[in-house]
Amino acid sequence: MKFSMQENGFTGNFPFGELKISGNEQYGFRPYQLLVASIAVCSGGVMRSVLEKMQMPAEDIQIEVKEVVRIEEEANRVAKVHLHFTLTGAIKESKMARVMEVTRSNCSMVRSVEDSIEIVETFELL
Repeated sequence: MKFSMQENGFTGNFPFGELKISGNEQYGFRPYQLLVASIAVCSGGVMRSVLEKMQMPAEDIQIEVKEVVRIEEEANRVAKVHLHFTLTGAIKESKMARVMEVTRSNCSMVRSVEDSIEIVETFELL
């Protein structure tokens, strides 16, 4: 990865396209947004795979970031992220505790921050 300084932040060029990052969201994604998005989408992708392996493929998974707690006194660090998964499909509620456990233990982004950011995960089945 390589990032280049611009007037209002940094730009990274990736095979999929250009990513603009800035402390000011008028000029790009804010770093904390990318961190939270990485945690959320990694969790969703792992959950999708876990459900498929358990023969309960999801028709749809929506992920809502219900809460992000940042501590201003500590450089505005992210202290807590609450992810809420809304799942559609023939998914057995009785299996969801295991799905959540396996998802958490196999998401590289959650595992990378687990000692510094509290990750709360909830779900509902439609």
